[in-house]
Amino acid sequence: MSNETRLSRRTFLQAAGSGAAVATIAGCLTGKPEGGDGENELNLINSTITTLDPIQATDTASGHVIQQVYEPLTHYPNGETETEELLAEDVEISDDLLTYRFTLKDAQFHNGDPVTADDVVYSFRRLAESRYTERANFLLDDIFLSVEHETTTIESEDGEEREVAAPDTIAVEAVDEKTVEMTLSKPHPNALELLAYDAFAIIPEGLVGDIEGYDGEIDHDEFSSETMVGSGPFEFDEWVPDSKARVTRYEDYHGSVANIEAVQWDIIEKDEPAHTHAMGGNVDIFGPSKGMPTAKYQQSKIDAEEDDLGRLVGTYGPAENGETFEYVGVPQLSTYYVAFNATAVPRPVRRAVAYVTDHEELISDVFKGRGKEAFTFTPPDAFPGGQDRYESFIEDYPYKPNETDRDTAKEILREAGYTEDDPYELTLTTYESDVFQNFGRDTRDKLSGTGIELQLEQAPFSTLIDRGEKGTLEFFSLAWTWSWPAADYGMFGFEPENTDTSRMPEETNGYYIDWHAADSDAATKAQQAWERVENNPDPDAQDIRNEAYIEMEEAVREDAIMIPLYHDLEERFIYDYVDIEKFGAMGAYQQRFNNVTLDK
Repeated sequence: MSNETRLSRRTFLQAAGSGAAVATIAGCLTGKPEGGDGENELNLINSTITTLDPIQATDTASGHVIQQVYEPLTHYPNGETETEELLAEDVEISDDLLTYRFTLKDAQFHNGDPVTADDVVYSFRRLAESRYTERANFLLDDIFLSVEHETTTIESEDGEEREVAAPDTIAVEAVDEKTVEMTLSKPHPNALELLAYDAFAIIPEGLVGDIEGYDGEIDHDEFSSETMVGSGPFEFDEWVPDSKARVTRYEDYHGSVANIEAVQWDIIEKDEPAHTHAMGGNVDIFGPSKGMPTAKYQQSKIDAEEDDLGRLVGTYGPAENGETFEYVGVPQLSTYYVAFNATAVPRPVRRAVAYVTDHEELISDVFKGRGKEAFTFTPPDAFPGGQDRYESFIEDYPYKPNETDRDTAKEILREAGYTEDDPYELTLTTYESDVFQNFGRDTRDKLSGTGIELQLEQAPFSTLIDRGEKGTLEFFSLAWTWSWPAADYGMFGFEPENTDTSRMPEETNGYYIDWHAADSDAATKAQQAWERVENNPDPDAQDIRNEAYIEMEEAVREDAIMIPLYHDLEERFIYDYVDIEKFGAMGAYQQRFNNVTLDK
């Protein structure tokens, strides 16, 4: 819940097999999780969890756990694209669209304390002020909520200086015990959608002493790794890094009390062990990378039809273990891509790679049909101007769509001085994933003899992020998922000045491309387009922003600074004894499990 995927520092969408070292698979042969009898516990597979603190989490794996324990004011029920109130019972918006007044539900935290307006103020202050926050921009920055505040500079967790809100200056105020008011500096058409993001989760006032005015009941190390106090349908049990995480039913939940007793995630990074775990009946539900990797997947085994939300619903099987699973496939607001650091890779090299990338072949042969070809960064369902504008835009894709054009690649490389005898040496760093390494090998073969000598390497997801922020990646794979269904979110990462890795993560939070240093017409075009976005924040100026976003998409492909590969199809494979609601385009990680029932 996965930039570069959940970006900004970002919503990172974890790609197939991304993550760190392989975990030991406890209980692989027993089919029962350690710590329970397994009969009424939902068992799942997850990637490496980095933190339990909602304001610090930037990865989907951590988000899976956070979503079950913590609650924001609004949410996307079952990951569908329309928000609903969660901890908020009612929302009033002023005529000038700047002031939001929330009336809170009668809910209580897992420690028994009621959820109050003071808890909301404290939680938002942590998001805006804490040295541990990775999402202050969601509350403070112009493209996000832009809550009124004063700014100060602090030393972040890693010792670098970072701009945050000055203590107790954000315009979020407790009117009374159950009423909180938030004032924006300018209207935001997607404010309620933004508030559904898990960084806005509410925790008890004063729990952590990481902002001015609070000593804290526990220190941040404990809060981020051992203690979770939320108001959600499940309460925290344990997290054993690189092994498992577990939550248990909260009996006094203000909503629908969970049918199941617990949820346990086994942390398994590698494709093959995850598949073995799933086929052994050790999990109840599994996804494409965590249990059904592409190497084991056969599209011919899907028997499904589209429902009214465009989801594929049916069955998959028989699988390797003889089972036929219930199947759901949902097109996601996400884009997998490869990108380049502009300071390390010349434009002719970037364009040559684009010319040999055959999207149709990639989807069919490498990703086995598990996605939609991407010729834009923004997915069709969120493209500025709508589906018709998207269709007309991709008609002008300049790099021979769905072809491998080695001749043009070879020619532009020769003009730049790179030949088969004197090639440009380039390294592609991908997720720890057989699928993405297959993509790399395919690209290497296509580039052979053109003037590029491509080397391949893999890195854990956390290492990719660390190296990206340090500007030491040349050519790399990552992905992005949208936190609300509009082009507004995501494009900020292309503002050239925001891609300066020398100032990451304290001052900039764009993609790891150092586009500001390209000194190209396309980079200038993108910068000017972004400035038009910033100068036109009014909801009625959406058409102006849309045109600017399209210019940014044009600039991205002109410079080939990023090559979109595919838009994800998120899939679930479900044992037939599980009854679970279908999830939507905002992603399965948004779904909470209190309405799941098991009949093992």
